[in-house]
Amino acid sequence: MTALTGELARHSAAQALIARHRLRPWETLPWIIAVAGYVAFPDYLGFGTELLVAILFALSLDLALGYAGIITLGHAAFFGAGAYTVGMLAYHGIWTEPISGLLLAAAVAVIIGLGSGLVLLRTSGLTFLLPIAPLLGRFEFDPLYSNTQYLYALLVLFVCFAFVRTLIYSPFGQSLTGIRENILRMHAVGSPVRARLVTCYTLSAAIAGIAGGLWAQTSAYVNLSALGLDRAAAVLIMLILGGYGRLYGAFVGATAYMVLSHFLARIYPTAWQLGLGLLLVGIALFAKNGILGIAEALLQRWRSRRKD
Repeated sequence: MTALTGELARHSAAQALIARHRLRPWETLPWIIAVAGYVAFPDYLGFGTELLVAILFALSLDLALGYAGIITLGHAAFFGAGAYTVGMLAYHGIWTEPISGLLLAAAVAVIIGLGSGLVLLRTSGLTFLLPIAPLLGRFEFDPLYSNTQYLYALLVLFVCFAFVRTLIYSPFGQSLTGIRENILRMHAVGSPVRARLVTCYTLSAAIAGIAGGLWAQTSAYVNLSALGLDRAAAVLIMLILGGYGRLYGAFVGATAYMVLSHFLARIYPTAWQLGLGLLLVGIALFAKNGILGIAEALLQRWRSRRKD
């Protein structure tokens, strides 16, 4: 055992693989901020709930785009499928229990994702107001006070994030990175490339479906904007802003997009998209990989100066 430990100590790559799944202290920061926001900004919990849903949706796209390199502009279909699954069942009084409703939304999105993935990787109206049952039979979804919605969305985001984090640091997740970087080499070493891409795409669809279902439950309505190109474009912009393939890029990008959209719309309601467009151009021209890429470059420069 001692000899094996000494051998591993001489290989930095082996050490990195062993330690890749360990939780770093700074990773608790987003969750601390989320809980602090619940306490510090009780009047903005509705906006906070929308932000948490946007982060979850961006995280689902990051799994496909950032880690497997699957470029898709149709991710809103899975979001909308989840939203309409929850919406139709609740509208007709068939099923209104929140947690199992999200599982049903994920199941429908999985079916659509698997079906479309097998094909694609081989090569206004209808607004519903929804009666949602109390969470766990006790906590009401109050349309005026979003305390329950916020905490519920935060818990769902945490569970999905924990799943994605475990997945990307697993051998399966590492193989996705290999496929993204060099698909021909992964074919050459015998990796089941197509099966893993379809699996990743389907899991991504499931999480997007959960995000859509969560959006329907917390807002208590569904309309065709859930399926619109604007939503698909917005989630892609979030990942570009934050930095795709970095796990926390969804958090940073969704927050930047939602906050800037909110304030720019108040300052210049008729052309607030222009500000976001200019920021996106700046990121594309000067940042290697979004806001997190800028932060990483600055951190490396600071470390190099300290060494000097």
